Amino acid sequence: MELVLAAARLLDPVDAARRRWLRALGSLARPLMRDRALRVALVASGVIVSATTATLLAPLLLLALGPIVWGVPHLLADLRYMVVGPGYHRRWSLVLLAGAPIVAVGLGAGLLTGLLAAVAAALLARASWRRRLLALVGIGALGGGLWALGGAADVVFAHGHNFVAVALWWWWRPRRGALRWLPVALFAGATALFLSEVGAQWVAAVAGFGWSLGQMGVEYQLWRLTPGIEEALGIRLVLLFAFAQAIHYAVWLHLIPDDDRERATPATFSRSYRELCAAMGPWTVAVAGALAAGLVGWALFDLMAANHGYFRLARFHGHLELCAATLLLLEGRRR
Repeated sequence: MELVLAAARLLDPVDAARRRWLRALGSLARPLMRDRALRVALVASGVIVSATTATLLAPLLLLALGPIVWGVPHLLADLRYMVVGPGYHRRWSLVLLAGAPIVAVGLGAGLLTGLLAAVAAALLARASWRRRLLALVGIGALGGGLWALGGAADVVFAHGHNFVAVALWWWWRPRRGALRWLPVALFAGATALFLSEVGAQWVAAVAGFGWSLGQMGVEYQLWRLTPGIEEALGIRLVLLFAFAQAIHYAVWLHLIPDDDRERATPATFSRSYRELCAAMGPWTVAVAGALAAGLVGWALFDLMAANHGYFRLARFHGHLELCAATLLLLEGRRR
């Protein structure tokens, strides 16, 4: 595992390039380095603008390549910040009762089975019985709605879990100042754009759906993400999913890590990697790296099959995020 830890040295040139860029910014960089709230708000806003632009120009490329590049790293971040960071992995009753349904979903069990994990989280949360009962009522209502949706439940849950991650990030750390509302306003505006006809018309005008890979064209994405929905609405939902999925990855790979760090100043890339190895263990990082590399290699030969393989692997993590949201609401913020 010395090799895994030594890989941090490979990030030194990247850190050096960032230092040169910060020196070039001069006095403009100081507030960004010292003020976490300012930095996170501006980075989040930049991410939203970038994801909106990419969705308007090449949504199919975003849908096809995003999971291959960012999928496995974001799963590792899920485990780090939602299980290991809060110390839930040391609460054995929670691990066993909430973990079993999540593992079952990863092995192919139905969506409603996974909701049992949220039920276990609510029952075992360190909160009053009144609050836990309200959470159970909410989870029951969610389960009833998903049951009523039948075969469409998995698709609806997949769309919804992108927004759960945004909500988790917002509640991760107390926020103050008017600037905190800028990414919220941008995210709401982009969501409204893609749900409207304007976004679809723009993509059509710039031939955005012409940029696709293999057989993963617009017809495939309509079948995968909006089965049984008429085409005009389906295209809008596909665009919204492409945008929200990109934000979902950014939340777990940049925004929550920056908010979770105790020091207000950002860490170097090499230090972040060493902290990851310390938190998750070198073996876990090595396995995740092997999975990520294997997924990229698979995609070079069969992109569609690699995407399907990733989403089978990642099926559990929506329920993991739902458990984290339940515990966060019941037990309070991390800080």
